Amino acid sequence: MTLCAFERQALLASPPSFELITKQLLQSARGQHFAVLAYCCMPDHMHLLVDGLKEEASLLSFISEFKQRTAFTYKRLSGASLWQDGFYDHVLRSDECASGVARYVLENPVRAGFVRYPLAWPYLGSERYALRELLESVR
Repeated sequence: MTLCAFERQALLASPPSFELITKQLLQSARGQHFAVLAYCCMPDHMHLLVDGLKEEASLLSFISEFKQRTAFTYKRLSGASLWQDGFYDHVLRSDECASGVARYVLENPVRAGFVRYPLAWPYLGSERYALRELLESVR
């Protein structure tokens, strides 16, 4: 899925924002029964690959909680809004490979011309996998 920063401003790819986003992402995912397989913060948007761990896992509840928590803290610290309303999601079909989506998520900064290799971008990660392991598995 893709979440956009408020008015597509370059708010997300900075150490303080990334620390806040990552902490709340993992906390919200655990509470809402999701595993975070891959994530990448670009300057004005964020890509996520998540997997529901239980039948009752609700993507809407997860994203709502995550955006609410990060937006509240960001507003308290900076006085500014963090997220654009809504998000874009794509449910993988049976013929789609999760590793292809992980590749898209992790290689986004390379395609954008920010870095030559995904690991050179400091604003990406995975709750489930070591980054090198994940990148090697999606080649």
